[in-house]
Amino acid sequence: MMGTDARADTPVPDHHGDPGGGGPATSASGRLHVTVLCGVAAFVLTADVVSKIIVVAHLAGRPPIRLLGGFLTLRLLRNSGAAFSIGTSMTVVFTAIAVGVIIFILRTARRLRSLPWAITLGLLLGGATGNLADRIFRSPGPMRGFVVDWIQLPHWPVFNLADSAIVCGGVLAVLLAVRGLRVDGTLDTGRRPLEPHRPAGSPDQADQAGHVGQVDQAGKVGQMGQADQAGQAGQAGKVGQMGQAGQAGQMGQASQADQAVQPSAAD
Repeated sequence: MMGTDARADTPVPDHHGDPGGGGPATSASGRLHVTVLCGVAAFVLTADVVSKIIVVAHLAGRPPIRLLGGFLTLRLLRNSGAAFSIGTSMTVVFTAIAVGVIIFILRTARRLRSLPWAITLGLLLGGATGNLADRIFRSPGPMRGFVVDWIQLPHWPVFNLADSAIVCGGVLAVLLAVRGLRVDGTLDTGRRPLEPHRPAGSPDQADQAGHVGQVDQAGKVGQMGQADQAGQAGQAGKVGQMGQAGQAGQMGQASQADQAVQPSAAD
């Protein structure tokens, strides 16, 4: 009996209703979104590394290759700066920034509950890691290596696939922020989790419509009942007034009769 009582008094953790709790559903959702983030980052990193290996092997020491009537040009360029050859004299600074960005994304992934943000952070992580790999492993040395750029469009600096992923991730991040969607899947207004879109005529919408109809009917019935009560009260008031007027008239007639009798008796 003592063992049974001890088990009954043992508190049971409750994670229901807690969006940041450690419930099984929340943990599974978090693992799914982290998996999407890592998958997107791995795809971007692999595509960037493989493309750079091919470009260095086939375009080194060769003239640019023009494709699509000159719209796309394949040109090997070693960049010591940031994306699109910005800040070529600040290689170490951009390397440190890339490391900070990667650490921030990995820390943010612990509370990731949004698929759009998973894709966005995956693009940013893959792009930052691809360029960081060049800065670490390529010449002239670790943390000072030149990034391989090889894609050129008209009136646009030479870039690579990692740069494209970073730009796309940045644009998506701005759009999600403007929309109010947070990394944990909540909205800025009321911190409500996003709900999947339900087509018209779904059972949930039918239940909501039925509930609204019941509320409207109940309100109409209540108003009719109040109107009936008010009408009954008004009729009762009129009857009461008529009764009082009748009693007052009878009393007045009786008083006049008494006054008429008294002078006759005196005569």
